Amino acid sequence: MARDTYDFFDMHSHGFVRIATATPRTRTADVAYNVQGIIEQAQAAHERHVDLLLYPEMCLSSYALDDLHMQAALIEAVEAGIETIRAASEGLTPVLVIGAPLRRNGRVYNCALVIAQGEVLGAVPKSYLPNYREFYEKRWFARGNNCQDLWAVVNGAEVPFGTDLIFAATNLPGFTFGIEICEDYWSPIQPGTMAALAGATILLNLSASPITIGKSDERHLLCRASSTRNICAYAYSASGFGESTTDLSWDGQGMVYELGDLMVESVRFELEPELCLADIDTRRVLNERMRMGTFNDAAEDAGRPEDSFRTIAFEHGHCAGDIGLERAIRRFPFVPNRLEKLHEDCYEAFNIQVDALMRRMQAAAVKSLVIGISGGLDSTHALIVAAKACDMLGLPRSTIRAYTMPGFATSDGTKSNAWKLMEAFEVTAEEIDIKPAARQMLEDINHRFAAKDRKGGEPVHDVTFENVQAGLRTDYLFRLANHHQGLVIGTGDLSELALGWCTYGVGDQMSHYAVNAGVPKTLIQHLIRWTTRTDQFSAECDAALEEVLATEISPELVPADEAGNIQSTESIIGPYELNDFFLHHVLRWGQQPSHVAFLCWHAWKQADAGLWPHNFPEAKKNQYDLATIRGWLEKFLLRFVQFSQFKRSALPNGPKVSAGGALSPRGDWRAPSDAVADVWLAELREKVPEGD
Repeated sequence: MARDTYDFFDMHSHGFVRIATATPRTRTADVAYNVQGIIEQAQAAHERHVDLLLYPEMCLSSYALDDLHMQAALIEAVEAGIETIRAASEGLTPVLVIGAPLRRNGRVYNCALVIAQGEVLGAVPKSYLPNYREFYEKRWFARGNNCQDLWAVVNGAEVPFGTDLIFAATNLPGFTFGIEICEDYWSPIQPGTMAALAGATILLNLSASPITIGKSDERHLLCRASSTRNICAYAYSASGFGESTTDLSWDGQGMVYELGDLMVESVRFELEPELCLADIDTRRVLNERMRMGTFNDAAEDAGRPEDSFRTIAFEHGHCAGDIGLERAIRRFPFVPNRLEKLHEDCYEAFNIQVDALMRRMQAAAVKSLVIGISGGLDSTHALIVAAKACDMLGLPRSTIRAYTMPGFATSDGTKSNAWKLMEAFEVTAEEIDIKPAARQMLEDINHRFAAKDRKGGEPVHDVTFENVQAGLRTDYLFRLANHHQGLVIGTGDLSELALGWCTYGVGDQMSHYAVNAGVPKTLIQHLIRWTTRTDQFSAECDAALEEVLATEISPELVPADEAGNIQSTESIIGPYELNDFFLHHVLRWGQQPSHVAFLCWHAWKQADAGLWPHNFPEAKKNQYDLATIRGWLEKFLLRFVQFSQFKRSALPNGPKVSAGGALSPRGDWRAPSDAVADVWLAELREKVPEGD
């Protein structure tokens, strides 16, 4: 899209394409009736600003016709119907992909025809013709698998014909699609794979597919696998009500997948026509291909299909402006929305951490685990992972040596939480007051706080004041580990590492094993809550954990002000729910700031819209306007790209947990410590408005 036509609120500016599957009204062998059904759905899709509309296989003639497929009268009626649909497509937004029998050189092919803006752009024949059980397609149709570099005459006009076609919008980069038909994706070698390797970001499957028990699940399996393996979006449309039920039945299933994620699914067994819509992120597809060298190796091994495929270019007449976003966006991309998936993911995440820690305990042959307990989320989660590891290894929980180390700003609430946790989990618990040692260090380095503290003046709460406390805690833990032949368990999480919200070296950035380093803050809350809901520990433990969950996130390094307001992490670095959203889309998908902002705005602009994770507290269902999102994203980019990499470059060992990525320099993320964020900040400031 040209820069002078850029509109932040237009989804097309961010590489989105609106796809729909259609289940039109159909009547067996009634071509005129079917033509009207196809046009009605095209008009309905136009009203909903659809870019690409997929119909079922042979929808123009209907599929279950048996020997009627060979009747000249039917074939001629189909050709006339194509002309009617072509004429009706003028002025309509959607590119139509319809199924029809097509004659060429004395043969009949089962084809997909692509029609846009009053033009038949091309025809793709079916490669694999089923001829087993209830299917007899080879009786009527010719195979199209070897049809390349050919043309066919359709109503007097020559159009590209073959399995070597992909279709690309010249004015919407990323809007490129390929086609396969029904049985093609049941074959061991899918024709659609070659189209994807040639550059198609979207694969379409026109299907008839009579329904039997369990077949819907099989289709889902194939669609999901195809979209994952081919790194693409995959749309599927099956025949519905109106096909012949002489021996078979039809459910009209439509679905759209993107990189293995189900975006939308139609209602099955509907009597009325139906459109099933989803907005596809082609930039996400292209970014993933850029990352995955295996995809590009496969293209080379397949003989570089991009060199032999014909790209049929067209200018797409899309609807510009703000047309919304027909796409479910997870506010918490590291946390599933569905209850059953939440349980499954929490189970896996928790046990990944437990398993990793058990292996390190065995390898290091330690006699204890040393951990600092603040009463906050991160140290609490590290404690429950350590407790489960000891349980699994048959070790007493007294193996865990837990220390709470109150400083100048430790509140009674968090200190109480820490003791309740340690006592409930029956670990070896001790308290070390770091204030005397901190005062001594501050005095030794001539810090103004020490002098002010002695004279009763106003304290100076700068970075040095904060890090003296953080450093002392870590120093104590390492010396205690030496003393008790132990392993210091790190408590810092993925979100803090992304933002650099940790004290480098002799501070909470360092440990012997960083068990939380792969877990974002938003997921940690759900993991703790999951352990209480699934009876991982005793009722006393659950009660202590619930109190931690109710506590505001704070480093507690600066004392409360005169009004009693405590130091708030999120007021300084931004809400973790936004930072984790930013992190996921930057780290996992490499999206540019304007794209991240667009997604974030649609995800968070209305608290009463979209899905929330199961049992998410009503009082914490926030919403954010674009100005707020832009402001916090700018701070995130500055911290993530320019400020904090040196801390990640010296990261201790710890397990990767989420498919969203990790920040270990030995794993998902490798970056220079002296990079500047100018490119990212400039893109954000240029392309993201300051308000809604």
